[in-house]
Amino acid sequence: MKYLYLWLDLGSFIIPFLFSFHPKLRFYKKWKSLFPAILIMMAIFIPWDIIFTTKEFWGFNEAYISGITFLNLPIEEWLFFICVPYACIFTHYALVQLVPKIKFSDSTVNIIYVILVSGLIVTLWYYYTHMYTLVNFGYALLLLGLVYNYNRRLLNTFFATYIVILIPFFIVNGVLTGTGIEDQVVWYNNLENMGIRMGTIPVEDTIYNLGMLLTVLALTHFFESRAHGLASMD
Repeated sequence: MKYLYLWLDLGSFIIPFLFSFHPKLRFYKKWKSLFPAILIMMAIFIPWDIIFTTKEFWGFNEAYISGITFLNLPIEEWLFFICVPYACIFTHYALVQLVPKIKFSDSTVNIIYVILVSGLIVTLWYYYTHMYTLVNFGYALLLLGLVYNYNRRLLNTFFATYIVILIPFFIVNGVLTGTGIEDQVVWYNNLENMGIRMGTIPVEDTIYNLGMLLTVLALTHFFESRAHGLASMD
């Protein structure tokens, strides 16, 4: 399938986009905060992606992409950083709106945070020479530390909804890494990661996804809070 990656991008995006106008959700009202947050996330993740692609830490199978590239990245990869975060952050807010009890207590968040951070630090101790693991886990540690110290309440819902978000993540990322198809859409140089896979998915991808989504969510919340603060001053 020549355009498989493109179809995965659009398929991830279209239903959340259409339901953004549902009267019970009205997710479109968050666009003023969401899209600047996505752009800032892309300013962090795209240069990282370009460097890793150039150095062949990972790459893309031409059999599954359109062939249109910009700055050494397929157009599908650019769309990935828009479509997937949009779909996942929509899912987060939809779950919070429709299932108000989907959140963890403060004590549970503290436990998850300590376990997650400890796991990342221990892993880096052994795999710091692997660039994907180093950059990915290092960024996640920095981000988690910032959010935990400055907006801890956000983690009460994020940790809970992320468990649900992992379900479509495993489906989409599974296909991208070769599940159910003849070859991989995205291939990885296992010398630059731990070489541990969940099915076909490198374990690092779960932290990569967490870092990408938490960046967008934290920034969206920041922009919303700032807008509400300015509005209250008028």
